[in-house]
Amino acid sequence: MAAVHLTRPSFMLPRALLTALFISPLLSGCLGGDSDNNGNGTSTGKVNALGVSGLSYQTASQRGKTNTKGQFQYYPGETLNLWVGDLPIAEGVPAQEWVTPLEFFPDLRAQLQVPSVDDEGLSTHTITEQQLITDVSLGNLTRFLIALNWTEKVREGEGIEIRDRVIQQLNAALPSLSGAIDFTVSQTEFDATGTASSPANQLLAEICFYPVGDELCEEPPTEIDITQALDRPENENDWDPDEEYKQDLEAKKQRIIEAARSMEEVDAEDARDYLKRELKKISTIIGNRFYLDNHTAEHAPNDTGIKQVKIRRIGGGIELSDIGAITTRPQDVVLHSYSKQMAEVEYYVSGPAAGGESEIVISFSPENTYRWVRKNLRVVITD
Repeated sequence: MAAVHLTRPSFMLPRALLTALFISPLLSGCLGGDSDNNGNGTSTGKVNALGVSGLSYQTASQRGKTNTKGQFQYYPGETLNLWVGDLPIAEGVPAQEWVTPLEFFPDLRAQLQVPSVDDEGLSTHTITEQQLITDVSLGNLTRFLIALNWTEKVREGEGIEIRDRVIQQLNAALPSLSGAIDFTVSQTEFDATGTASSPANQLLAEICFYPVGDELCEEPPTEIDITQALDRPENENDWDPDEEYKQDLEAKKQRIIEAARSMEEVDAEDARDYLKRELKKISTIIGNRFYLDNHTAEHAPNDTGIKQVKIRRIGGGIELSDIGAITTRPQDVVLHSYSKQMAEVEYYVSGPAAGGESEIVISFSPENTYRWVRKNLRVVITD
């Protein structure tokens, strides 16, 4: 696959521009349902298969927050900007039905348009995706979003939930960071802790992922507080229930410190597994919309006329951007042609081979997606 080298966005928009985008009186929009068309001409897109909720979004005509399903509204042809609170994470992304973090970066987005070829000689997007998810910048951004999830892990079957409470704390902490959060640095730099803690870790340290009033959201006791506290009496009967002893404060400090999140806790392999699940689910959803008008075809050995198998789409017409096909036993069943305009494959039985069979494997790319769908036709040569 040819490498494409484009300049990555810094995702650092001036606050004045950010404010202007969000207060423009010309912009409006609210989230609708699951339909592609919401009655006002807008379409519904989604960030990842299971959604990333709580992101602020902006297109030329729409603005708002991704809902609990990770959905946003757009008009076809628009581009999408995304923020977590006041922190930009993507800009100029083509707005479409499915948007994933791979499309947040222009160079990765360009490479997604170049399909790979599998062992069968057919085009596929999955190999390209698997190669791209090892990108360090993508990994940093994905891990950062996972770190902001309300629960510490993103379980299989769940999306990322970024709550308002998290966003409020994030916005309050952003001005005090030592520098901008830069997803393009190395993972080591992005995860740095200690005296040279990275901006991402500085930010996470200021966010409490527990309810308001929870002890774990308090400032930890200082060394002075601990030193000045009384030692707990040896006799339990002498303990004062209203007194925080030195041992209590030490334990409390440790609990608060351990409750703070860090980028080091979000494993890079876990982030890649999360992306794999999301990408696979989107491919499955798209693939399930299409079917062949025949899954099994039976032909007599002497029936050597040209046959067709058509690709259908549930609920409507079909437009393809590309198509390819192979036959697993070309000595018995031969491909004649395939057409993206007609969304069909033509084939014929090559001669007397009673009892044989072959599969025709069709790979096609629907319009408005870089993804490829694969369907099989079983061709049986009858006795």
